[in-house]
Amino acid sequence: MVVMANEVKTKGVSLFDKLFEKAEEVIINVRGKNKYVVIDMERYKELRAMELDKAYTQAMADIAAGRYTTDVDAHLREIHELVNEL
Repeated sequence: MVVMANEVKTKGVSLFDKLFEKAEEVIINVRGKNKYVVIDMERYKELRAMELDKAYTQAMADIAAGRYTTDVDAHLREIHELVNEL
């Protein structure tokens, strides 16, 4: 379900309760572009748990494949390089 940003502005957050009766997510359209997605807290927790499960699975795969280091200095250098790329 898509709602215009101006409607959120005029009706406030109470608008979401009504919209969530019809949809699990609400897309907020700003100046003709879909910009934000609003979901209720329970759905957010489900999605976050799935993200964490995926990260855990990837970490375990990296460990199983030997893609890790116990050298703290090497790890910090790698983080520093990644940060500098941003």
